[in-house]
Amino acid sequence: MAPKPDARVPRHLAIVMDGNGRWAKQRLRPRTFGHHAGQKAVREAVEFCLRRGIESLTLFAFSSENWKRPPTEVSALMELFLKAIDREVDELHGNGVRIRFVGDLDAFAPELRKRMQGAMERTAGNTALNMNVAVNYGGRWDIANAARRAAEAVARGEFAASEIDETRLHGYTCLADQPPLDLFIRTGGEHRVSNFLLWQIAYAELYFTDTLWPDVDQACLAEAIDDYARRERRYGRTGEQVATTG
Repeated sequence: MAPKPDARVPRHLAIVMDGNGRWAKQRLRPRTFGHHAGQKAVREAVEFCLRRGIESLTLFAFSSENWKRPPTEVSALMELFLKAIDREVDELHGNGVRIRFVGDLDAFAPELRKRMQGAMERTAGNTALNMNVAVNYGGRWDIANAARRAAEAVARGEFAASEIDETRLHGYTCLADQPPLDLFIRTGGEHRVSNFLLWQIAYAELYFTDTLWPDVDQACLAEAIDDYARRERRYGRTGEQVATTG
């Protein structure tokens, strides 16, 4: 019999990596400097998850709203994605990390989509950690996309519209094959979810820190996990019921 997972450690961790631009501004550097610096924090987060036995890590890298940013910044981010894929995929693959890009990928240039697909195919068999990189992603998009796909299945005669419930609709969302989201972290001092994982966040614990993303290290992440471990997750039950049934 497999050992029971440690309930004090989240199986699925999601992070809104906020504060790159402000970090750069504090140093009188362009915003793109902060995005480059944030890559170190990504590596810290991946190493942390591997050490703690966390199954899934979902990172909010580029939202569907981020296209509204200055064209020079968007262009620099696209170039950063390309270089990061080329530079990081070997090490991630060597560490058993499965890479997935989730979101509406059709909006990206063909070359970038090709690199993303290549990284996903190369690491598809890895099991040490699911690393989900949300790009051109929005929580509302995810739900609308799931509803559209379910409607298409109804049109094909696979099931009746009356059979669509939460469980069936969940199966069409981006991360349906992974553990439920346990802990949502946002760095950078903002206290909002910004259209990230709206469906998945329903029973997740929320943790906000003032630390800007490039400054996030394993000690910072450990503080978040320690805070999570102290919380009582009741899922609608009473505290007495949780104490009795676990």
